[in-house]
Amino acid sequence: MEDSEILELYRSGEEQQAINLIMRKYGERLYWHIRKMVCNHDDADDLLQNTFIKAWKALDTFREDAKLYTWLYRIATNECITFLKRQNIKATLSLSDNSKAVANKLEADPFFNGDALQLALQKAIAKLPPKQKAVFNMRYFDELKYEEISEILNISVGALKASYHHAYNKVQASIKEELNFLAKQ
Repeated sequence: MEDSEILELYRSGEEQQAINLIMRKYGERLYWHIRKMVCNHDDADDLLQNTFIKAWKALDTFREDAKLYTWLYRIATNECITFLKRQNIKATLSLSDNSKAVANKLEADPFFNGDALQLALQKAIAKLPPKQKAVFNMRYFDELKYEEISEILNISVGALKASYHHAYNKVQASIKEELNFLAKQ
């Protein structure tokens, strides 16, 4: 079903059916986008639920000047950034390293089945600041165009390219460091 048909269904009073269709259509894509940001199944599940709740509450204000999935990605990304900032604040207050905590969560996650290289990649991404992580994940994994990411994050294309470049370099350096460490053991 096309987005316009789903939105018309919503406007005609079939709100529950419309949100169910949106969840079926975009739920998996959004889950994996969120999961790449937070690296944990339970957190991703909670944030996906929060995303759909916020979308449902705000669907009547959606103006259709952006694509529905872009709007949903923006909500999901903002939820992730807020979550990650809270995690970083908690880590700072407890004087611990949040990226290490995320890496430990990832290693302990029964749903993670990657090899050493995949683990090194995820650890490297976990070290990125939340907005760089969002840009990196959307560009690298989701293969979104800079123009789409610009719509989602409301950031200029030039700034996104710079952010992606910095994130890419950080990830690359971190992976090399991690693999060198593993090779020495």
